[in-house]
Amino acid sequence: MIVCPLRLRIGAWVGLVALALMLGGAGMAFAAPSEDYDRALSGLGSSSRSQILKSVDALAALGDPRAISALKALSQKRLRVDAQGNLYEEEAGTGVLVGLPGGERADPVPEDLRTPRINNSVRRAVRSAIAQLGLGSADREQRFKAAESLRERPDSDAVPAMRVALERESDPDVELSLQLALARVDLNSEDLERQLSAIALLGSSGDRAAETSLKELLAQHEGGTGTADDPLDAALEEALAEIELRHSLIDLVGNLLYGLSLASILLLVALGLGITFGLMKVINMAHGEMLMLGAYTTYVVQLLFLEYLPNWSDAYMGAAIVSSLVVCGAVGMALERTIIRHLYGRPLETLLATWGISLILIQTVRLIFGAQNVEVANPSWLSGGFEVFSGVVLPWSRVGIVFFAGATVTAVWFLLQRTPMGLYVRAVTQNREMAACMGIPTGRVDMWTFGLGSAIAGLGGVALSQIGNVGPEMGQSYIVDSFLVVVLGGVGKIAGTVTAALGIGIVNKLLEPVTGAVFGKILVLVFIILFIQRRPQGIFALSGRTAEV
Repeated sequence: MIVCPLRLRIGAWVGLVALALMLGGAGMAFAAPSEDYDRALSGLGSSSRSQILKSVDALAALGDPRAISALKALSQKRLRVDAQGNLYEEEAGTGVLVGLPGGERADPVPEDLRTPRINNSVRRAVRSAIAQLGLGSADREQRFKAAESLRERPDSDAVPAMRVALERESDPDVELSLQLALARVDLNSEDLERQLSAIALLGSSGDRAAETSLKELLAQHEGGTGTADDPLDAALEEALAEIELRHSLIDLVGNLLYGLSLASILLLVALGLGITFGLMKVINMAHGEMLMLGAYTTYVVQLLFLEYLPNWSDAYMGAAIVSSLVVCGAVGMALERTIIRHLYGRPLETLLATWGISLILIQTVRLIFGAQNVEVANPSWLSGGFEVFSGVVLPWSRVGIVFFAGATVTAVWFLLQRTPMGLYVRAVTQNREMAACMGIPTGRVDMWTFGLGSAIAGLGGVALSQIGNVGPEMGQSYIVDSFLVVVLGGVGKIAGTVTAALGIGIVNKLLEPVTGAVFGKILVLVFIILFIQRRPQGIFALSGRTAEV
C-alpha cells in the first residue's frame, strides 16, 4: 500500500525534471517569480536614471523574456508612466496604450503621462539586457540575433547568461556566435590559457570585428611587459595573420565574382561594336548611347507596368528586353540609312559624325528625362542575393547578368553561324565585292548588321540598369573599354570578344583595390598597347586569304 504512492511520487518528479530539461534544451526560459518581476519592471518608470539602471540589470538577471517588450519600449521612448507609477507601453505604429505587465488596453487613457528620461548609459544597459534575454527565447532567429549583438558588443556582465545559453544551445550558428562573443570577453581574462584559447578561436573564425580588439591587445602587451618570444604575442600575431589571409582570399573571390559581372556588361556592349566594326570598318562613337537608350527604355517600360499593370510589375523585365531590342535596333538602322552609309570609306569623317550623333542623343535624353539619374528597381526575383561563403554575398542581379550575357552570346553565335542572315554577314565581312557579285544585297546587310549591333548594346543597357545608375552620360563610361575589348580580342571574332571582355573586366576589378581605379585602367591600357605591338590582329586573328582582304 505504501509502494505504489511512492512510485507515483517518484515518477511524477522524474517527469517534471525531464520536462524541464526538454524546455531548457529548446531554448525556452522559465518565467521569473511574479513579485520579483513586477518589482523590477516598475523601476523602469522611475525618475532616477540610477534606479532605471538597477531595474534593467534586475530584469536581465531574472531572465524572463517577457521583459524584452518593455525594454524595447524604454529605449525607443514608447514607455509611459502615470501619476501612480503604473507603466504603459505605446504600441509602435498604432499609438495604442497597453498596461504593463498585463498587456490590457488602457481604457480610458490616463492623464498626465510622462516618458522616462534615459541617457547613453541606460541605452547600453538596455541593449545588453535585451541580448541576454533573447538568448532564452524559443525562437531560433531571436537567439541568433541576441548572440550576434553580444558578439559585436562584448559585455562582461552577460557572461553567465551566455555560458548557460551555450550549454543548452543546439543550433550550430547560434552556438558559434556565442563562442565568439565569449572569446571576445575572454581576451581580457587574467587566465593565460583562456586568453590563448580565445585568440585561437577568433583567429580561426576570421572575425573582422575582433581584429581591432586583437590589435589593441597586442599593442598594450608589447607596450607593457611583452617580449619577442612571449606566447601571447605570438598567438596574437598568428591570429591577426590568419584573419588577414582569410579576408584577402574573401576579397579576391569577391572581386572575381564582381569582375565577372562587369565583364558581362563589357561583352554585351563590345559584341555589337565588334560586329559593326568588323563588317563596315565604322568607328561608331555613338555605340555607348545605344547602351543608354536600352537603359532608358527599361525605365519607361517599368513606369508603364507600374501605372497600368501593377499586379504584373515583376514581369516588366521581359517586356523591357524586347522593347530595347526593337528601339535600339530601329535607331541603329535609321542612323545607318540616313547618315553612316554616306560616309563608308572615310573613317575620320565617320568618327566625327558618330561623335556628333552621340552628343545629340545625350541632349535629347536630357530634354525628355532631365539631367538627373533615374531609378530602375530590380524585380523581386532579382532582389537580394546569396552568401557564397562567409563575407561574400553575390546579388541575384549580378548572377542574372552573367547568365543573360551568356544567353545573348549564344543567340548571336547561332544567328551568325546557323541562319541565312549570318551567312550573308560573314560573306560581306570576308569579301564585300565578291558577295555583291554573288547577288547578296550588301547595303541591306549593312543596315541589318548595324541594327543588330545597336540592339545588342541596348541589351547591355537593360543589364546595366539592374546594377548601376541610369543617366544621360552612362554610355560614355563604357565606350573606350568596349573598343579595347574589340581590338584586343580580334575584329569580328566572337570568341576573341568573349575572351577579351572577361580578361579586361576581371583584371580591372582585381587591380582596383591595389592600384586604384584610374591607375588600374592605365596599366590595362599599357598592357593592351604592348600586346597589340606584338600581335596587331588581336588574340584571335584572321587567317588564310581572309586575313589578306
